[in-house]
Formats: sequence, structure tokens, C-alpha cells
Amino acid sequence: MAVLDIVLQWLSSGSLLCLAGGLAAFLYFLTSAKRSICRLPPGPPPLPLIGNLNVVDLRKPFQSLMELSEKYGNIFTVHFGPRKAVVLAGYETIKEALLTHAEEFGGRAEIPIFQKITKGNGIGFSHGESWKTMRKFTLFTLRNFGVGKKTIELRILEELNCLIKYFESRRGMPSDTKVILNSAVSNVICSILFGERFEYNDPVFLTLLKLINENTKLLGSPMVLLYNFYPSIGFLFGAPRTVQRNVDELNTFLQKLFQEHKQEFNENNLTGFVDAFLMKQQQESRNPRTYFHNENLLFSTLDLFAAGTETTSTTVRWGLLLMMKYPEIQRRIQEEINKVIEPGQLPTLEDRKKMPYTDAVIHEIQRFANIVPMSVSRSTSRNVNFRGYVIPKGIEVIPLLTSVLNDKLHWETPDQFNPSHFLDSDGNFIRKEAFIPFSIGRRACVGEGLAKMELFLFFAGLLRKFTFQPPPGMSKSDLDLTADVGFTLTPMPHLVCAIPNESSKHVQ
Repeated sequence: MAVLDIVLQWLSSGSLLCLAGGLAAFLYFLTSAKRSICRLPPGPPPLPLIGNLNVVDLRKPFQSLMELSEKYGNIFTVHFGPRKAVVLAGYETIKEALLTHAEEFGGRAEIPIFQKITKGNGIGFSHGESWKTMRKFTLFTLRNFGVGKKTIELRILEELNCLIKYFESRRGMPSDTKVILNSAVSNVICSILFGERFEYNDPVFLTLLKLINENTKLLGSPMVLLYNFYPSIGFLFGAPRTVQRNVDELNTFLQKLFQEHKQEFNENNLTGFVDAFLMKQQQESRNPRTYFHNENLLFSTLDLFAAGTETTSTTVRWGLLLMMKYPEIQRRIQEEINKVIEPGQLPTLEDRKKMPYTDAVIHEIQRFANIVPMSVSRSTSRNVNFRGYVIPKGIEVIPLLTSVLNDKLHWETPDQFNPSHFLDSDGNFIRKEAFIPFSIGRRACVGEGLAKMELFLFFAGLLRKFTFQPPPGMSKSDLDLTADVGFTLTPMPHLVCAIPNESSKHVQ
């Protein structure tokens, strides 16, 4: 749907439309009037008021940017209304920018909706010394609480057993896996953050997951994107208010948890990230410039809670859907599992190196699912000379990850689900440099190590125990692999039947 159609649906009043147009036009011409010594990459010529929104589908902007890259090359400028952005496409271009010029492209773009929510606090959307301090502390604390070690593996396996019991209780009946997989994956990050897990039927926990899911959907919606492009007329858009209201509810819950942790705090018995942060607060209580203040505690926890729930559970959902679509691949994984894993046992991380086909399938699920197609926008920390252009300080930079995960120079069949992308001629697993679903460089995902552990253990563990099939009356050809677009790409609603495997009835 064209951007003007979207706006007209929401602005039925002629006076409101005139007001919106007048304000936006003023902003556009004010911005355009500024002369720049920088030489930006080429791109589609912008129109007054809307920039290039006439050629960008706000329901699937990543697809529009892919089409523009075919015309303008691997680095081009696009105008989202009055807001300019430089788009990077293709693995070589993104690698050069985010690794070779890591410092220059290492900032986070000032995105209005996230600025409104976080005020620059937390990990994901902070800047400068605050970001450096929070990221360093987070990586250190995640390692201290077991990420990459046996302790967190045991927590994941514990949660896997709870998940298995849930599917067993369904007795092969069709299930919507969205909530249950959200719950299982979220419990892993909750155990690291708070030192506790939640029951799958806990109403408070289910409400929190609903709020996260709704915001994930809304943050990629046309109305929120329009708010980001025209923040001064944001009062006309309802979706940003819903996002803020959901964040306020999440924050109320977290504040209650923080208070409980403060009351029970024992520096000799730290239960998780929150306790570690509280101890750091005590240590720096006399430092007036400390970054370990309550706002960073709140939004760092929220960043980890949301990110640690959504993307991994979505990837597992894609995995189970693809196994139903390609049962021959599912059977081959189960054959490999049965050869490697002893009867009555679940997979462990040590088994991964002996299961190249399973590992290849998991990597291909991530590549094919393309969960975060536009990554999260960067910004330049200073004027930077890059590939013959002079890109100004502070401009938004979009590393188009979908262009890497579908780069024809690196993948034989980029549009197909093909585990052979990660296998050599002898069936050994091979790493591909263009496999960067977690992004690269200074702003790469802090939870990458945890996500990799979870994906292998949850996916291989579930296939050890069950065979996943479409509901009765539906064939594999009926399964829809079209993505439901939001801030992340999720599977369309679907039902799954988990049929117990004969060879794993006694798995514990």
C-alpha cells in the first residue's frame, strides 16, 4: 500500500491533513536548505514532503531497499520524508563499513521512537561512554552467570525438559507454538536476569510476553515508521502511544522486581544480572558521574529481556515450520541424532561438533528466516570517506542484512532453504563468512553466544523427542512460508502437531 494511502486512512479530517502536510513540508525544506560539504552516495531523487516514500513500501521496507540496491548499487542514499539514510548492501560493503571502519560506523542512529522510550539509556539505543560501560558490564556479567559455560547449558536443558512435558501433554494435538516457545526461551534469560523462571501458565508472565510481542509487531508498522520520519507530528499517530503504554507496563513489573531484589540483596549470593547491577551501584554510590543509575538498570534489563525472548523463539518457530515443510530434512536430522546421542539422552553442546548436518540446518534456518532484515540502524561518529563518498557525521546508516543473507555471490541458492550451503562435499560443516544474522562490528548482538546455545539445544532436543507434522487434513504444500512483518520477520500463525518418536520414549 502506498504511503499516502496509509496516511489517508488515519487522517480522514482535511484540516488535520493540511496541518500534517504543512508541518512536514516546513521540516523538509528546512532540512534541505542546509548545504553540506559532504558527497552522499546517489539514490532516487526525493520529492518535496515525502522524499522517497513514493518508492518505499512501508509494510516491507527491506524489500523496497533491496530493489533500490539493484538500481543504485551497494551504497545509496534514501530519503524517508525529511530523514536521510545511507543504505549498505552486500556482504563486502557491510563488512568494510562495520569492521574496517568500525569506529566511524559504530554509533547508534537517533531513532525517535526509541529515544522517546529509553531517553538514551540501556544497551541497545544508548551512545558514547554510557553505551560502552553498559555493554562491557553486560558481556562480563553474562559470562559470569554461565553464558558459554556448562552452567547455562544445564539451565537450557532444564527448560527443554519443561517444554517437552508441555508437548507430551498435547498428545499430538495441534498447537500454536508461539506462546509456549516464547515462554521457554524467555525463561532462560529470566534465570540470568532475575535468578528465577516462571510457570508457563503464570498470568503475569503471559501478559509480559504479550506486551513484548505486540511491541515487536508495532515497532515495524507503517504508523511507527511514519512517526520516526515525522516525529513533530507524532501526536497524529496512535501506534507510538500504544508502544509507550506497553513499555510503561513492562517497566512497572520490572520496578517491582527490582524492589524485591533490593530488599533481599546479598552481595555474597548474587542471583543474576540485576543483583550484579545493584552491587555495582553500591560500589559507585559516591560517584556523581556513574552510569550505574536506575534508568540504565531499567532499560538494560528491558533490552535483555525483550531481545532474549523474541528473536531466538522466533527462529525456533521458523525451524519447526520448515521441518514440517521439508520432512525429509527432519528425518535426516533425526537419523544423525540417533547415531550420535545415546538412547535415553538429550543432546548436549558437546554433541554439536559430531552433528554437522543438524548444525548446518540450524544455520540455514537463521539465514533463510532472515529475522532482522534491516538490522538496527547505525550512525556515523564523524565524517567518513567511504568508497569515494563523504558520509556526514550523525547520518543514519542501514546495514541491509537481508542483502547479505541472500547475497548471490556467497549463496548458491539464496532464495531456497538449502542446508548444503553449510556443508562441504564430504558432509562436513563449513562456516560461511557471509553468515551474519547477529550483525558484526561494535554493535553486534550481545546475546549471540547465548542464542547459539539455545538454538542448538532446543531445536535438536525437540527433534530428538518429537516429529513435527502439519495438522490433520493439511499437507506440507499447504504450509505458508510468507513472513509476518514487524520489527522482526515471524512465521504466519500456524498449528503444529508434535508426534512422539518411538526411539525417544524414555528420553529424560
